[in-house]
Amino acid sequence: MKPVYVKSKGLQDTELHYCPGCSHGIVHKLIAETLEELNIIDTSVLICPVGCGVFAGNYLACDAVEAAHGRAPAVATGIKRTCPDQPVFTYQGDGDLASIGIAEIVHAAMRGEKFTTIFINNGIYGMTGGQMAPTTLIGQKATTAPLGRQKELHGEPIRMCEMLSSLGGLVYAERVCVADVPHIIKAKRAIKKAFTKQLNNEGFTFVEVLAACPTNWAMTTRKANEWVLGPMAEYYPLGVIKEV
Repeated sequence: MKPVYVKSKGLQDTELHYCPGCSHGIVHKLIAETLEELNIIDTSVLICPVGCGVFAGNYLACDAVEAAHGRAPAVATGIKRTCPDQPVFTYQGDGDLASIGIAEIVHAAMRGEKFTTIFINNGIYGMTGGQMAPTTLIGQKATTAPLGRQKELHGEPIRMCEMLSSLGGLVYAERVCVADVPHIIKAKRAIKKAFTKQLNNEGFTFVEVLAACPTNWAMTTRKANEWVLGPMAEYYPLGVIKEV
């Protein structure tokens, strides 16, 4: 009998630790399939800093390096410049990339470092207790903003794709989500395109994934995915932001 589904060789035989409804597992699967389809599992290097995705190296079947909080782009730069023929990618959350590590990612994009960044934007600090992140929406509640984010106090959420796309070294930026099957398929295409452009030595590539965090949002999985497709996608429009 022909198998209906076979787990990607890009994934290890390890049970995921993420909360029910979390989007990280889906994105791991899409990355694993991409690595397998491009035949780069054995040569790829993953850099994961502090955040919910810090254990990504336990699940993806490629080599992995753990970086200090926010410093994954700096580590990726060093590895890619030392081993330019190896695919290198960072896997970062919004608290990590858009807050403590924002200088790192901005300068990597400015320099046109030839690695790929997968940016998980769930609008909250997931691992450390649900604090407000630079990407938390106006009105969205967090443990450090119990009344909701206020523009007058906290400023407006940062649109990372748009900001980085203003820099000449970035050759491809796309924002996707994994809230339903059609969007998961589009996300897979974006991730594969980002890696392909890296393999073609084109420049820095960036994929932002709008993700659900039902635990810290205090929502059911269904409500969380509806929030992604509604308020999040309204403020963070899906699609290709830049492609050279």
